Amino acid sequence: MNRTLKEATVKRYYYENHKQLREHLYNFLNAYNFAKRLKTLQGLTPYEYIIKCWQKEPEPFKINPTHHKVGLNS
Repeated sequence: MNRTLKEATVKRYYYENHKQLREHLYNFLNAYNFAKRLKTLQGLTPYEYIIKCWQKEPEPFKINPTHHKVGLNS
């Protein structure tokens, strides 16, 4: 994942300051976790896969992963 982040950010773009890098990382991680479907996860996004695991076996989870959505929780 570190290589993926590096290749998607600092190897492709120039940032004037750390704030720009942090904003880009935040946007990239949200897109990756909530929109990118991965072959290794049977075509699910990382978020969908975590929800699927939680629904099968919730005991190992300390908190409900549905609380980690982008935007307002309603």
